[in-house]
Amino acid sequence: MYEKDIEKAVCEYARKKDFLAYKFTSPAHMAVPDRLFITPKGNCFFIEFKAPGKHATPQQLREHNRLLVHFMDVHVVDDVLRGMEIIDRYADEEQ
Repeated sequence: MYEKDIEKAVCEYARKKDFLAYKFTSPAHMAVPDRLFITPKGNCFFIEFKAPGKHATPQQLREHNRLLVHFMDVHVVDDVLRGMEIIDRYADEEQ
C-alpha cells in the first residue's frame, strides 16, 4: 500500500465523523506534516503519513517538535487502522 492510499483512507474515515482534513503545506517551512485535522468541536492535530514501515525524516521530526512545543499533537501514521484509531480517540474525547 502506498502513502497516498493510507492518507486517502484515513481522511475519508475522518470526514465520515465530521472532521475537517486539510492538506497542509507551508512554503516557508519544509517538512511540515501532511494533514491538519479539525474535530467537530474545534480541536486540531496533525498527521504525517508514511508508507508502511517508513519513518519521519530528521527534518520532519524537527518540525514535529516545533509543533509539540506549541502544544499541538502530531502523529506519524503508516497504517490505515492506526490512523482510524487516532481519529476514533479524538472523536471519543469529544463525547
